[in-house]
Amino acid sequence: MFEKFTNKFLTNLLTYGFSSLFLGVPILIYWLLTEYLWVGVVALGVFLFFVAYGSFKDIFEAEDKAHKAEVSRIQSEAQQQVSIAEQNFRVAEHKEQMWRQLLKERTAGFPSLFEHIAIYEKLIDDHLSDYLRTKPHPAVGSSEVIKSEAKRRREAEFIQRKTQSIIEYYESIAPFLLDFKEQEIDENEDALREYNEEEREDPVTNYLTKEEYRKLSSQERNQMALERYWKRPKSKWLLGRIYERYVGYIFEQQGYTVEYTGIFKGYEDLGRDLVCTKGSEVIVIQCKYWSQFKTIFEKHIFQFFGTVFQYRDQNQKKKVRAIFYTSTELSELARRFAQELKIELEEKFKMKNNYPCIKCNISQVDGVKIYHLPFDQQYDNTKIEINKGEFYCATVEEAEKKGFRRAYRWKGTKAD
Repeated sequence: MFEKFTNKFLTNLLTYGFSSLFLGVPILIYWLLTEYLWVGVVALGVFLFFVAYGSFKDIFEAEDKAHKAEVSRIQSEAQQQVSIAEQNFRVAEHKEQMWRQLLKERTAGFPSLFEHIAIYEKLIDDHLSDYLRTKPHPAVGSSEVIKSEAKRRREAEFIQRKTQSIIEYYESIAPFLLDFKEQEIDENEDALREYNEEEREDPVTNYLTKEEYRKLSSQERNQMALERYWKRPKSKWLLGRIYERYVGYIFEQQGYTVEYTGIFKGYEDLGRDLVCTKGSEVIVIQCKYWSQFKTIFEKHIFQFFGTVFQYRDQNQKKKVRAIFYTSTELSELARRFAQELKIELEEKFKMKNNYPCIKCNISQVDGVKIYHLPFDQQYDNTKIEINKGEFYCATVEEAEKKGFRRAYRWKGTKAD
């Protein structure tokens, strides 16, 4: 501050001294100092006082001006910040209302969202239609066609988006529905046309040519069909079904009675694919045969725990265990949840192809020995009771050597 005052004082001294030179003030002071010393000193003091006063006044006014400018700047910035904050608040409030509305509409497929998308697309379509109608060489007919077809397209897309959203919502709260996205495809429909109506009753015709079917013996063609069944590419749905059969087979070999609820009840199984019983012990199993690149997340564990909890609640006198079988692996969080919820895990559990899958069953009615191939109609309905002489085997030859014949619905040929 002193340095600033000194600089300003010297500047003003020179300025005032030079300005007052025209009025003769310096000469007057000099004359007074030489002739009337004390009067000259007073005059010089007054002159210096006015110079100092002017310097202080200039500094004060400059500081006041700078202060007011700074206050004005701060007020302007504060007002701008308040304006931005109010705008952000309004935007946030609008977004909150929008998300609340979307959450309310989630189960209905977000109609408001897709209606706004449809309105936006309508503007684009109307612009194109107007252009065709008003261009230098108008295409009024094309304009009307586009307008009509665009409306139909928007309505179809609205329904499609809404339906897809509802499906994704249900899949998120019921993960087991994902397993039913694919349906088993008839892989040999054209080949079936080569067979007569009687031969079509035999599922083996899905795996053999007409020449093979009619040339080979029943044992040979049944075995060939079984081998091709294992080699042929399968849908994810069928692979999941075979995986459940394989896990069930393992527990049957350990003396458990296995109920294949996933195969028979489909989405109604609520994630209980297998229910294995031995005495008072019950093991509830869920099977996930997924690609190794897919990961099981916690929502699948929560859903499985829920269905196990329900089963335990309905069967309180039984000792119920829960096991989650999967061909892939779980996320770290899903693994931790499974541990806390006491769900046993079998990760990266691979299915063994060509395992002994032929069911050799003895009829309780007449004691007839019948074997079932995995593509036969009654395969999943057939339960194998080892203590009654029933068993699984790997080849048709093994089954027939022990006196079992193939299950069928057709009459067969005379050669058989």
